[in-house]
Amino acid sequence: MRTGSEPVTARSALRMRFWLSLWGLLWCGGAAAVLALLSAPVLAGICAALALIALVDLGVIVHRMRQGPHFQPGRDVPPYEPVREPRRQGGRRGYGRHLRHHP
Repeated sequence: MRTGSEPVTARSALRMRFWLSLWGLLWCGGAAAVLALLSAPVLAGICAALALIALVDLGVIVHRMRQGPHFQPGRDVPPYEPVREPRRQGGRRGYGRHLRHHP
């Protein structure tokens, strides 16, 4: 939804996220290997878990990069107000029931 306050040409920094995720994967994977050789299984497990998270993030980033650019409205598209639900007339059945205090 456009509100009018966002930049028209805003894009996610996928290339930067790709390189940072790759950097984290290399460091955490290397640290996990070194710590496993030094008989520190808890720290090696933590580093391996972080490497796995970086690997999953890398997969998501590559997937989004392959999707290509998405539609971005141009400068000629004015901002619009959010859709507002019309108020219901009548009783407020169910409203605030969880907030009432029953002695």
